[in-house]
Amino acid sequence: MQKKKAHTHSRPAHPKKDDHKKITQKNSVKTVEGMFSVGGKGLGYVRYMGSKESIEIDQKFWNRALHGDTVEAKFNPPRAGKQQTGEIIRIVRRAKVGFAGTLVLDNSQYFLLPSDPKLYVDITIPKDKLNSAQVGDKIFVKITEWTDGKNPVGEIGLVLGKPGENNAEMQGIALEKGFSEDFPADVLAEAHALKDEPVDAKELATRRDFRKIKTCTIDPSDAKDFDDAISFQELPDGNYEVGIHIADVSHYVRPGTALDREARERATSLYLVDRTVPMLPEVLSNDLCSLRPNEDKMTMSAVFVMNKNAEVLESWFGRTIIHSDKRFTYEEAEEVIQTGKGPWEKELGILNTLAKKLTKKRFQDGAISLDTDEVKFVLDEKGVPIKVYKKIRGDSNRLVEEFMLLANRQVAEYIGKPDPKAKKVNGVAPEENIFVYRIHDNPDPGKMTELARYLAHMGHSLKLEDGAIPSRELNALLERLEGKDERTAIATAIVRSMAKAIYSTKNIGHYGLAFNYYTHFTSPIRRYPDVIVHRLLMEYLGNRKIAQSHLAEYEAVANQSSRREKEAADAERASIKYKQVEYMSSRIGEEFDGAISGLTEWGMYVEERETKCEGMVKLRDIPGDYYMFDEKHMAAIGKKTKKTYRIGDKVRIKVMSADMKKKVIDYRLV
Repeated sequence: MQKKKAHTHSRPAHPKKDDHKKITQKNSVKTVEGMFSVGGKGLGYVRYMGSKESIEIDQKFWNRALHGDTVEAKFNPPRAGKQQTGEIIRIVRRAKVGFAGTLVLDNSQYFLLPSDPKLYVDITIPKDKLNSAQVGDKIFVKITEWTDGKNPVGEIGLVLGKPGENNAEMQGIALEKGFSEDFPADVLAEAHALKDEPVDAKELATRRDFRKIKTCTIDPSDAKDFDDAISFQELPDGNYEVGIHIADVSHYVRPGTALDREARERATSLYLVDRTVPMLPEVLSNDLCSLRPNEDKMTMSAVFVMNKNAEVLESWFGRTIIHSDKRFTYEEAEEVIQTGKGPWEKELGILNTLAKKLTKKRFQDGAISLDTDEVKFVLDEKGVPIKVYKKIRGDSNRLVEEFMLLANRQVAEYIGKPDPKAKKVNGVAPEENIFVYRIHDNPDPGKMTELARYLAHMGHSLKLEDGAIPSRELNALLERLEGKDERTAIATAIVRSMAKAIYSTKNIGHYGLAFNYYTHFTSPIRRYPDVIVHRLLMEYLGNRKIAQSHLAEYEAVANQSSRREKEAADAERASIKYKQVEYMSSRIGEEFDGAISGLTEWGMYVEERETKCEGMVKLRDIPGDYYMFDEKHMAAIGKKTKKTYRIGDKVRIKVMSADMKKKVIDYRLV
């Protein structure tokens, strides 16, 4: 086995609370904080906020940084006409808590053969740190020591199984991002103790009682935790009362407990192809807090009186108790909505009409429609995918989504919107309430310019206004492309041009939703920020002001939650990609219909139409001509025939290979 060379010039890592990338000056040396990426040919790159460029880092100056790490890098003196180079001087935060791979033995030394191809060094494992693993096992390893000039040393934390086994592969993906299916003993003990506690009659008496008001849940067919329910009643004056009832997790998960510390650390549940890795133990997520039908449940609620135009006339927030009468799957609710027949036919019909009016108003205000196709897998008893299909979003999905958006926005406005009646003291307005918002920044003008150029190459000329393509223009374009193969690629390009939504105590509004105030209130079983929002809401409802001295604490929660959200999304994408490659690995030689989803100088990406399994067709493998990538026209063009391939073009493909280790699929044009 060929050993990978370890580098030198290392500095110890110093984790920081603040996740924001920044540029600073230290003793006249310019430094930046950014994300490190491992490239080819011994080069790496640090991308940082505020610049479209990146710093090129030669491997001898990586200083033990690994792919995805947040690092601090210093600039080398600039060279005319050359890319900026630099050196990593500090690791701010590791991207992974450990590494999954296979245990190998070479020259009497045990090593990890990593699943991650970007891990450029071998992790050696002392014999007394094997944890009973055998050569060839799939394992999870944590680095315990890494000194200058040597390979890192690690210990096996867990033996996962055999490579290729579903459970071993999925566990490896979760563990690398710090998500474990196991909870510490003290966390489980607290959770089970809560289940054994008798219901407090005094507590119930303080809650608004909705048990006699018609209430239902609408969730996926395979859901086990029900975060939210909707109640509905028609009022004598012809208006409607709509209640959005959310599991009262904050009643059970209290500050300072082991449960709270664990939930804060996890920050989110993780949804892989075949499993959920929950934020809370199952006794809470699937039992105590889950709004199951025909059971009394404690909830936090946002209750609105609405007219037939879906305008909110009155709002109320507080703790409640509900009794869900009906558990709908999305499919069941969809059938009632579309046929007008079945349980809740009148109520679902009215709620659907109100939801559509809320949606229309959002888009009139500038919201962007970026619905993208999701894939679902049917797995056999061994976890092998036997079918892949696109998830269908109907009116029932949109109904639930729209009322959750309404609750999130109204809660944020209640806490964050300045009181017009508040008096100034010595000419100074009262301090803003401390809160955790869900924010989405305006697009970067540079990225918008690049998007406009890309769309022009694709034959769609959209003009910039004040540095951005107006949302109405983007929505109109996506609507025109509905049902066409290029829509997915263009929607992806639009998403990539946008900022990422994050959590923050500093409100700047939500660009994508066109809301001035927005938060996450509706999913506390699976998101920690929602738990914090519930706590803060109860403080403000009780006229208790949060002291400014606590601001840093809530900023830390927001930063941690944003970071963990991204790590969960990365793991979820990795599990989907793994299953797509696994699905195609049993279909070598088969032909499918596809559409070109991307173009590069070496090939074109093709997405199979039904399963969305994306693979590469190398330009050199296209028969009949020599094809070159024309970046200006975003096309692959044959040198002799001038035959042209563009994004969105339909093609027929044959599966040539599927590499499970590299997670790549190779196609050929038929």
